[in-house]
Amino acid sequence: MNNTYNCLLLFLFTTVLFSQENLGSWNILNVNLKINSKWNAFTEAQLRSLSFYDEFHYYEIKAGATYKFSKDFTATSGFGSYNTYSEGGSFKNPIQNKEIRTWLQINLKNPLRFFTLEHRYRAEQRFTSNGYRNRFRYRLGATIPVNKKIIEPKTFYFSVWNELFFTNGEPFFERNRLFLGCGYEVNKNVAIQTGYIYQFDYKINDETGRNFLNIALLYNFDLSKQEEKEFIPTTSD
Repeated sequence: MNNTYNCLLLFLFTTVLFSQENLGSWNILNVNLKINSKWNAFTEAQLRSLSFYDEFHYYEIKAGATYKFSKDFTATSGFGSYNTYSEGGSFKNPIQNKEIRTWLQINLKNPLRFFTLEHRYRAEQRFTSNGYRNRFRYRLGATIPVNKKIIEPKTFYFSVWNELFFTNGEPFFERNRLFLGCGYEVNKNVAIQTGYIYQFDYKINDETGRNFLNIALLYNFDLSKQEEKEFIPTTSD
């Protein structure tokens, strides 16, 4: 167990070491509520900065519901408020964008021998300060338990995913977001996750990349009294 823990710490230290330049922070609090065998509700809050816990420029809060068609196929609908401020300080005015967003999403899981692959497809409707926009996202991810065969209480795990963002207007490709991280499921209700996010934004006249240290606290509450053997921690963004 100690060797596993040390390996996870070494992984996190390495990702931070190689991304110190302009390293920002990306903080997530996610609460998931299992109502019954078919329905889940969730809420999530995020706070981001462009420097290491300095120059906070973005926050969001959202909520939604998920319907489970089968063990490996779900559909989600959600809405939220997203707010981006100018760079150079913490929530420095003028605000760059205030946005109300709704979305529809489907998730497909492929349980394999040692890990689970997840395909996430999302269509977003974005009501922004600069007008209405559509956006389409695809994320491919894997969650890999380390010290147990499945993710259950007292399990360390690796998490990796990559997400592509598209629009229905030129230049069509908008963003790429990569996550490399690890986590620990403390008990059936709580998991802690951390890692490295690289976000690349494509613009016609400018191409920008950002590095973030991600820390997430994930709560899972089951009201159904039908506890599943495996709870795979995940965020809603």
